[in-house]
Amino acid sequence: MELNIQEIMKILPHRPPFLLVDRITQCEPGQMACGIKAVTMNEPFFTGHFPGNPIMPGVLILEAMAQVGAVAALSLPDNQGKLAIFGGAKQVRFRQPVVPGDTLEMTCELVAQRGPVGFGKAVAKVGGKVAAQAELTFVLQAP
Repeated sequence: MELNIQEIMKILPHRPPFLLVDRITQCEPGQMACGIKAVTMNEPFFTGHFPGNPIMPGVLILEAMAQVGAVAALSLPDNQGKLAIFGGAKQVRFRQPVVPGDTLEMTCELVAQRGPVGFGKAVAKVGGKVAAQAELTFVLQAP
């Protein structure tokens, strides 16, 4: 299953400039999702991070990976209309900077769920090289 930006916005409550996924290229509801973010110089965070040397903040890369995972979790019929609240991150590693002109390719595999708490493994790549990776925790709740 592929999703365009309008379809993503039906699943996630985020809106620009904080919607950090442009397209879902693959989704197996409740199992995994792959998505992309086209990083442009027009991103508001580049005005201050860093002037003359724009680098996408690591926390936003982490958030983008979490949003891809949220699409996988919220695509299940039982989870429609719920929120996926970011609960934590472990084993976070940033391997290379993400800069304007890059296409961030993200994958999040949902590996376990205990009640409303879920766990995922996420990787973000640029040009086939790992830019970031993390183990993510989320909590599903009604809005």
